[in-house]
Amino acid sequence: MGYDLHTKYILFAAVEEVLKFLVFIIIALNIKTNNEPIDAMMYCITIALGFAAMENILFVMGPFANGNVVAALITGNLRAIGATLVHTVSTACIGFAYGYLFYKNKFLKVIGLGFGLAAGIALHSLFNIFVIGGSSMDTLRAFTWIWGAVVIMIVLFEEIKLVRPREV
Repeated sequence: MGYDLHTKYILFAAVEEVLKFLVFIIIALNIKTNNEPIDAMMYCITIALGFAAMENILFVMGPFANGNVVAALITGNLRAIGATLVHTVSTACIGFAYGYLFYKNKFLKVIGLGFGLAAGIALHSLFNIFVIGGSSMDTLRAFTWIWGAVVIMIVLFEEIKLVRPREV
């Protein structure tokens, strides 16, 4: 039984988001400097940018290795705009979900991480489906809504600054 292309694009997005999620869990979740709600978003964004940079380098190296400098430049430019943004926004969902529940109990934080991961996978999957598997118009739409998602994430970034412990 084979997978259709959309399933593959969703699986690729899920693997990437889970990897970034695991880096956050292993490295950033329990360190001393992760002591404010906004820190989780900052760490997730940093992880996403590192991941996107590595992925972009790997994608650009293919055309360079084949001597196609123009294709490498075009690929690099498009990936810098699209892939970097989708990685940043999708992983920031995890940081926002955790940061929003920063002062809550461990169970709610785990639920928040699950929702954040699911949202990140959904965003990343949609982007992959539209950009990789779609038409030129689909790609333009994907770039438009990913910029919209960036604006929303900036607003959520401001919201996370307002999260405070509940006063008794």
